[in-house]
Amino acid sequence: MRRRAFRLNIALLNELWNRRIEPPRRYAPPLLIQGGEFLPIAWECDRKPMTAPFAQPAETVQALPEREPDEFRAWAARRSRSIGGWLLLFVGWLGGSVALALDLEDTRHLLDRVAFGPTPARVATLAPLSREEAVDRLLQASAPSPPAPAWARERPFPDRRPLATRSEAERRAWIRTRNQERDERQRALQAGWYRQMLAADAPLVERMTLFWHNHFTSESRKVRSPHLMLRQHQLYRQHALGNYADLLRAVATDPALLIYLDGHRNRKAHPNENFARELLELFTLGEGHYTEDDVRAAARALSGWRLDPVSGVARFNPQQHDAGPKTVLGRTGPWGVEALVAILLEQPRAAEFLVEKLWREFVAPQPDPAEVQRLAHLFRAGGYEIQPLLRALLLSEAFWAPEQRGALVKSPVELIVGTLIRFDLDPPADRRLLAAGRAMGQELLNPPDVRGWRGHTAWIDADRLLARERFLRDVARARTAAAGRGGTPRAEEVPRDLLWPSGVGSAAPALGDPAAPEPGMRVRWVEAILDPRYPLK
Repeated sequence: MRRRAFRLNIALLNELWNRRIEPPRRYAPPLLIQGGEFLPIAWECDRKPMTAPFAQPAETVQALPEREPDEFRAWAARRSRSIGGWLLLFVGWLGGSVALALDLEDTRHLLDRVAFGPTPARVATLAPLSREEAVDRLLQASAPSPPAPAWARERPFPDRRPLATRSEAERRAWIRTRNQERDERQRALQAGWYRQMLAADAPLVERMTLFWHNHFTSESRKVRSPHLMLRQHQLYRQHALGNYADLLRAVATDPALLIYLDGHRNRKAHPNENFARELLELFTLGEGHYTEDDVRAAARALSGWRLDPVSGVARFNPQQHDAGPKTVLGRTGPWGVEALVAILLEQPRAAEFLVEKLWREFVAPQPDPAEVQRLAHLFRAGGYEIQPLLRALLLSEAFWAPEQRGALVKSPVELIVGTLIRFDLDPPADRRLLAAGRAMGQELLNPPDVRGWRGHTAWIDADRLLARERFLRDVARARTAAAGRGGTPRAEEVPRDLLWPSGVGSAAPALGDPAAPEPGMRVRWVEAILDPRYPLK
């Protein structure tokens, strides 16, 4: 339990008992029941300390905050044996669940991990809530999908048939024009995604869309179709917090992935194992949890899927599918895509693998094996629903542990989006925005390879650290120039609690020797974003 929670609750019980006060200005449920004990928790109340009839005569409420947590727990246990009946009655009268209220540091930590960073509006929304309520608020937030661009209605691949009657010069000009058009549309997709993250009403949906893009990776450089990359992006957004089994089935025949991993070339007579290998190794089970025979059998199960050249939709061709018996992970039968996905999800390792990856994304670089087992069991028992899994992960003790504060390094996208929203800054022009992300090592829709971005300390090699500093200094200069031109002034100082963890945990990577301002003090934001702690979350 957090020490700040040990306040005034016995006084509140007594004052309510005597009908002496009106409801306090700030409400947080007053009791935590844990292991049969009744533990008072946070409640703000501007009343003078009083001797409580539930406490021993000399034991005033004013003395309670000085107790250490273990001592306080023992004290509460002694008190609960004598007043347990009254406390149960009191909790029943409140009619609600009990939970710890957030403080500013908790709010910053939660928003940095799952929502790109705190903004005044988000802090105001979450600050009065408990941890459970805040996590639920973020999980339940929804927003309409952004409208598709007009060109999305066109065919995904240009019709090349008329080129047969063109001259060589005309063909080259046509190809050059099509390539320029494709590149412009690709940049528009990338910039549009940034704008969606900057304006997100459901930031956790955006974070999970980015997570899935880095899990089920595709490179637009190879796919060479903005249409198919847009459809894949829409697929990840649709299933961001949905059902993992549904997402995995959809991914297995996603046109962009079929092109990227050569699945559209996988035919009965000439099987291609690339998609099958990555499906087992990088998407579901991990290295060491399958055999080469499993890869070959899975490739046969995935055979027969082709792309319609006009619509870009994946079509099943039974003539090109290997319908013979195959043995995958000990199961034998005439398996196809649906059956293969079902077999993969039967493996306990499938749930563990995804939990480990989510742990590294949201909690810490090194997963806790016991917690992974617990969460994986919950995930499988819940039918592979993503939202309950995330809820359990974000409410785990490890997520809130002091030693994990600042233990992760923000990705370039998190740094860019978080800086702009945290300080209410106007984004730079699209080309500069995309160039900044690329220089820092993260180009949206173009991960470096099928393993995706490695994350964490891979973001902060020497070149990328310099690119981060250049971006932050450019932001500072642009903001100063805008103010000099008579732009809308914004606060020059911000509460340090919204910038970085108040006490960077033991698991945090070392990025320099920062100053150590006192909690609650305000710092100049230009100095703040150049502090070595700022890239941590």
